Amino acid sequence: MPYSSIIDEKSIDYTKGFNAMEIVGQQVTLGEIARMAERTFGNMVKAVIDVDREILAVDGELHSDLEALLIENGSQQRNLWGINLYPEMDGDDFIEFDSMINMRPSQGNRSRGVESADVREAIVRIVAKRIAR
Repeated sequence: MPYSSIIDEKSIDYTKGFNAMEIVGQQVTLGEIARMAERTFGNMVKAVIDVDREILAVDGELHSDLEALLIENGSQQRNLWGINLYPEMDGDDFIEFDSMINMRPSQGNRSRGVESADVREAIVRIVAKRIAR
């Protein structure tokens, strides 16, 4: 899978389909997220958040692909949470906490959602920091 290191908003290539997975360590715009959605799922972009490093990986076909990309680049699996972003939605509907990678009973999370309010709040804060709306 081709990928680049941590990027800024200027280096995302929107022409590569799902092969354009990227790690966002700076900021991307909501418009860039919307273009990713149009190119892939239509109205949604998959993302994985590293709540420790406060970065996210975006634009993969599967959350597990994005998770692997982050792990290859130094993240720890226990800090990674899968979400879906809906760029045309506002408020609480912008982020959906739903991914198979979130199922980890060893951390007390027994569903595809994110059961910890603290982790959900961290995810919302990181998304707001990394995606300029």
